[in-house]
Amino acid sequence: MRSLRFAAPFIVALFAVPLLGLRNSDTPGQQMKSLAESFVNSLDEAQAAKAKVPYDSEQRVAWHFIPMDTRKGLPLREMNTAQKTAALRLLRSGLSEAGYDKASKIMLLEKVLLELEGPTSIGRRDSEKYYLTIFGTPSETGAWGFSFEGHHLSLNFSCRGGELVDTTPQFFASNPAIIMNEVEGTLGKGTRVLRLEEELAFELINSMDEARTATATIAEEAPADIRFAGEAQANVDEPVGIAMNELEPEQQEVLKRLMSVYIDAVPESVSNERRTLIDADGWDDIHFAWAGAKKPGIGHYYRIRGKSFLVEFVNTQADAAGNPANHIHCVWRDLTGDFDLPNKS
Repeated sequence: MRSLRFAAPFIVALFAVPLLGLRNSDTPGQQMKSLAESFVNSLDEAQAAKAKVPYDSEQRVAWHFIPMDTRKGLPLREMNTAQKTAALRLLRSGLSEAGYDKASKIMLLEKVLLELEGPTSIGRRDSEKYYLTIFGTPSETGAWGFSFEGHHLSLNFSCRGGELVDTTPQFFASNPAIIMNEVEGTLGKGTRVLRLEEELAFELINSMDEARTATATIAEEAPADIRFAGEAQANVDEPVGIAMNELEPEQQEVLKRLMSVYIDAVPESVSNERRTLIDADGWDDIHFAWAGAKKPGIGHYYRIRGKSFLVEFVNTQADAAGNPANHIHCVWRDLTGDFDLPNKS
């Protein structure tokens, strides 16, 4: 697999993009505007026709993480090196260091899938088959946004009045969840991109006594996937599972650490806003629900539900090498409304 051996270092170097030339005092929204303008100005006419979409287009709220032959936006593989760097700098402005590290590794996992699946996946598995779309005109006054999306990654950002006002749906996934085979390239055997999302949940459910476990468990078998995949809004029912105030103090801390893994995928100022909203809603009524097995290798699922957010995690599918329950999907949704739109549920 010569292509893997030579392509991976180039891609890794490309993903390591710093946010140079921006003022530390700039908010994420201001940084995004500057970086989006730089990216758009670098495009030729044909590229711009793919990358730029009206803000009120239905495509803005049409998100998904499944493999597709093509999708909205301009893919990295149709950009020159400078344009790829500009695109990834824009993505980096919407994520924390931890969030960007996950996104980068999820893209690199496409190389792992190509090696595991073989030549039939050439063209389908590609670490540069990720698409950047600019919705509307980057502005300090009006509404605009962007998405970065491809297999197992859908990150969506909405700006208004010069500020970043929504960062959801925030979807990350990992296949394999743990690389169990010897593979070439940067991500070697044992790599576990979404480790904390899974480990902390196992720690929490396995720390509960029989009564709390029964309250937390909503099904003996895990569902096949997260709910509301590809839907513009998560139309939830009443929360189920065990409430925060029903947990022991140590268990509450584990649940808060697990929530932080999702909260802190975005810049600190945005993660602080998420916590402020949760503080206002109250932590006691946050619910944790579990379904499926309580050990790795067998399908398992959880959700965390607050008044203003929903987390869902599922690991039921086999990986590309056939290892069972080694394929994670997880998402953070804004129950006040994804895409800066009101949720009418």
